[in-house]
Amino acid sequence: MSSLPAVPAAAPSLGGKYLTVILADEAYGISVLKVREIIRIQKITLVPLLPGCVAGVINLRGRVVPIVDLRIKLGLEAGVAERTCIVVVHVSLRGDAVAQMGLIVDAVEEVANLTEGEIEPTPDLGATLHPECILGMAKVKGQVKTLLDIDRLIGAEIVRATARVG
Repeated sequence: MSSLPAVPAAAPSLGGKYLTVILADEAYGISVLKVREIIRIQKITLVPLLPGCVAGVINLRGRVVPIVDLRIKLGLEAGVAERTCIVVVHVSLRGDAVAQMGLIVDAVEEVANLTEGEIEPTPDLGATLHPECILGMAKVKGQVKTLLDIDRLIGAEIVRATARVG
């Protein structure tokens, strides 16, 4: 019997719709398949002993939803401005578990429909950036937007830390 060589699995297509958000004057994209809703910034209840990027929790129609300040998670300057809002997303974990989280962003920009040809692989930017959290770099209307892998960026560590409050 001859064995056939293993065929590597095809990389998932990155083309599709992305919600573009502003964080510290830079544009980032989040797959719209992850986005559940966008809400105004509201009173966030602090919860002790959570990771520094977790701002606390909110009551969203009777559900306690943990809130991650995406700017702090990415090492950016954070503050509240007129357009600051919360993007509610579903974070997928291994084993098909899903957690609902809110992400604080400076502003929501638009929904961009990106083709595979508009997305380039993440360049080597040094050890300070975790490239596994970035899906790629998109060229949209003459600007570069970093496409975030929310599942890896938020990660199991933050979901586990907030599970007891959600």
